[in-house]
Amino acid sequence: MALLKVTSPHATGPMSTQRLMQLVLLATIPGVLALTNYFGWGTLVNIIWACLVAVAAESLALMLRKRPISFYLNDCSALVTAVLIGIALPPYSPWWLIFVGVSFAILIAKHLYGGMGYNPFNPAMVGYVVLLISFPVEMTMWAAPKGAFVGSLPSIADALGALFMGRDSIAAFSIDGITMATPLDVLKQNNSLMVSDIWAQNAQFGHWAGIGWEWVNIAFLGGGLFLLWQRVFTWHAPISMLIALSVMSALFYDGGSSASGGSPLFHLLSGATMFGAFFIVTDPVTSAVSNKGRIIYGASIGILLYLIRVWGNYPDAIAFSVLLMNFSAPLLDYYTRPRTYGHQPAKKPKGGS
Repeated sequence: MALLKVTSPHATGPMSTQRLMQLVLLATIPGVLALTNYFGWGTLVNIIWACLVAVAAESLALMLRKRPISFYLNDCSALVTAVLIGIALPPYSPWWLIFVGVSFAILIAKHLYGGMGYNPFNPAMVGYVVLLISFPVEMTMWAAPKGAFVGSLPSIADALGALFMGRDSIAAFSIDGITMATPLDVLKQNNSLMVSDIWAQNAQFGHWAGIGWEWVNIAFLGGGLFLLWQRVFTWHAPISMLIALSVMSALFYDGGSSASGGSPLFHLLSGATMFGAFFIVTDPVTSAVSNKGRIIYGASIGILLYLIRVWGNYPDAIAFSVLLMNFSAPLLDYYTRPRTYGHQPAKKPKGGS
């Protein structure tokens, strides 16, 4: 009898790969709207350009591999990679930065290993880390949120100008006028002020974390809960990551001294926490397979995220934490394999050697 050979990710029931990817794209909409509301049109322009680059790179790779282009483009996996990178990059990034990141993610991190289902590392995070290491200045120029500076946000024309002609082309703003350090970076670089003083002296800090960042994280949390409701993934990896991050930040929170790493609420609602928990950690190809393995996988990412944020060299560390645990996913799968259905665990015979 001939057996059907299919590659991961494996979905049960009527959920096809195309449907799964479409649901992920749909779930990113609340977060993208929140980013656009607080930081302007930059993120949306990033995403559109990233999608165009991703389709071109995917088509080129499929053509070189002599694979049917339209068939593989229809699974929407290239678009998901592009959208994730577009969201992760600072708004108003130059075209070449997005081009390099997306092309590397599609051509190297995905197709060099055999395409979707064979890549051992999350392609979007590989592309992001390559950019972060290679172009640290451009990758740390985050836009100032609405409410943190005087004036309106850059228009969509300004966003397009910044994409193709650089940030200096934004008519109403200089580079310094539209960029500032993120709350995570401000807290990380602090070595003299109490947390309460930082809150009072920095315009980008909001109620719990940073202006805009709080609602962006809540929006991505809503999108993640939608994916859970649709059973796109299980709760094990994202929830264990958030619990581990909360426990670590609670254990090391000293009440707000100059050496403080921030409260649990600050870490949960800052940076890319919710985006990473529900849209990166849950990648079905590069994460652990068993439920026990997913819990260990997610919790390890949460611990690494806190360690790198507070004592590492990068204020936000979702990408590094995920890639480090991508290395460990096969090992977790090996040691957390579920018992075969219908079989009891092996028992050592009494008195035997």
